[in-house]
Amino acid sequence: MTRPIARRGALALPFLALGAAAAGAQEHWPNRPVRFVVSFTPGGTTDIIARLLGATLTETWGQSVVVDNRPGAGGNIGSEHVARAAPDGYTLLVGSVGPLAVNQSLVKNMPYDTLRDFAPITLLAGVPNILVVPAASPIQDVPGLVAAAKAKPGELSYASTGVGTSAHLSGVMLDHMAGVRMQHVPYRGAVALNDLLAGRVDFMFATIPSVIGHIRGGRLRPLAVSSTTRSRSNPGVPTMVELGYPEFDASSWFGMVAPAATPKPVIDRIVTDVHAALAIPRNAQSMIDQGADPVGNGPEAFRAFLAHEISRWREIVRLAGALPE
Repeated sequence: MTRPIARRGALALPFLALGAAAAGAQEHWPNRPVRFVVSFTPGGTTDIIARLLGATLTETWGQSVVVDNRPGAGGNIGSEHVARAAPDGYTLLVGSVGPLAVNQSLVKNMPYDTLRDFAPITLLAGVPNILVVPAASPIQDVPGLVAAAKAKPGELSYASTGVGTSAHLSGVMLDHMAGVRMQHVPYRGAVALNDLLAGRVDFMFATIPSVIGHIRGGRLRPLAVSSTTRSRSNPGVPTMVELGYPEFDASSWFGMVAPAATPKPVIDRIVTDVHAALAIPRNAQSMIDQGADPVGNGPEAFRAFLAHEISRWREIVRLAGALPE
């Protein structure tokens, strides 16, 4: 009787050793560089937030935080890369409303499921979109924009950072609510700003951090924000609600997720350190100055938020009749 027991004990030893090794790896996380994947080009809001936090967390963790930009397919390419990555805490997604919520209902044959394939970490920030036109544009306000769209159906154009992004659907919502028809011109990430500044497109619903420098420099004129309340960084700019569109709510947000099955101790460590980074006064003020309101909730609260946003945007996509392009 003792030999089978001993044999079973011997067979269990390798598995116990593997478990101990995994626990040790978690305990000493991170012991090599961490990648923050951003599924858009450099210069956009997601990239700005990732680099701001990455600089602080590099000091906190004693390991480099590398921002890895992987744009394309409305944010799906970079997001899928993280969904398929090893669940060890070394590949994280700094994601946004488009790839994490909107695309779930907007894109056919999605390569990942947000609630199944990711472990939520925290909601980083809420960011209103701001409707901007080039400084040389004759359009001075939203009523003027709508009047111009009605006078020239299908001729006015608006840029976005990709199909299914909140910038895109903000334009779709304006079409729907104002009873106009305008041309959507999707770009790969922040490149959209170049054509907007050059006047090759007429307007854009952009995230505030991505355009605030151009607004302050007088190169872009802000007309409205897409949130239900005014932005802390641009309090003089009215909301679309104030301008007669009571159902207009198309704010952006940014959050951090890891591949599903990432160990809870690693997730907990990341949550604690990211919250500490968000709470540093210079970081918080920097985000506010750029138009992003820091949040910082926990994994369960963020999961509930993601579920709500996926449902909310599914209804917006249905009502607006938005389809993949």
